[in-house]
Amino acid sequence: MTVRKMWIAGAATAAAGLSFVLLLVVGVYVIAGNMLNGVGGAGKALAKGAVPAAYQALVQKWGNLCPALNPALLAAQLYQESGFDPNAKSPAKAEGIAQFIPGTWATHGIDGDGDGDRDVWDPNDAIPSAASYDCTLAGYVKDVPGDPKRNMLAAYNAGAYAVIKYGGVPPYKETQNYVKTITTLEDSFAAPVTRVDPSRQAAGAIHFAQQKLGTPYLWGGNGTADQGGRFDCSGLTKAAYESVGITLPRVANDQYNAGPHPRREELLPGDLVFFSDDLTDSRAIRHVGIYVGGGYMIDAPRTGAVIRFDPIDTPDYFGATRVTEDGAKALPTRI
Repeated sequence: MTVRKMWIAGAATAAAGLSFVLLLVVGVYVIAGNMLNGVGGAGKALAKGAVPAAYQALVQKWGNLCPALNPALLAAQLYQESGFDPNAKSPAKAEGIAQFIPGTWATHGIDGDGDGDRDVWDPNDAIPSAASYDCTLAGYVKDVPGDPKRNMLAAYNAGAYAVIKYGGVPPYKETQNYVKTITTLEDSFAAPVTRVDPSRQAAGAIHFAQQKLGTPYLWGGNGTADQGGRFDCSGLTKAAYESVGITLPRVANDQYNAGPHPRREELLPGDLVFFSDDLTDSRAIRHVGIYVGGGYMIDAPRTGAVIRFDPIDTPDYFGATRVTEDGAKALPTRI
């Protein structure tokens, strides 16, 4: 939410940039219409840095434990459960990165790292245990009609008996939301195998951001009247997408999970672009802007600067997210 150090100076440059953005606002839909449709299957590869580096190998390995599971799905489940916090503890006494309750851990916890103990607070045990438990549940409900992945997740939330009883995801609002949330988030943890659909709201988000060009930066700024209409980086992107009906989380590293991740050469206007000093961990992201094309973004860079155009091709460029309405809705608000 800070630390962008380059500025495109001069009124002529700003005017040219503004005209460029206006063309993009019109043209983004033309580009969208000519793109390949949809995203392929979730795939087995994780998106760049989507899982903290300390857990990347674990999630990749154990996410392939059974056919109903994949690494992106396991990552989405861990993110939804704890935000990758190994010390997380819920009011219901669920513990650790995978949020096992003590009774379930006693039965299904495994010694994932082979050190002779089963520690719910150790991700080296808890992540393999989560995958093992998922696959055990998948086995329990393998004869139930419907999508094995969805049935597995429903069994994780409501128990295998309920899935068997109802012949699929049971009619419990909590369970249905749990299944929808994780299967939606799965796309934001998977490396795309084809081009990803452009956002219909992208042009509106750009239009909002361009109206704020020249506004002074304010750390923690949300653009409210008492803040003089000022923003920080993620406050700007949140407000831009809120203006078109999509609610993003407040901080940049959570905004990264609001949709799938186009490659650098696939960027379209409206994509969020992210920056970090640790290119292996999306949880370390510290800056975000809105891509406008031509290698530039609109961003709120730092204290003492104003909202402006900045280049994205810097050593700290982390990656991008194509925001989707479903992806944004799926993000846990507590993380």
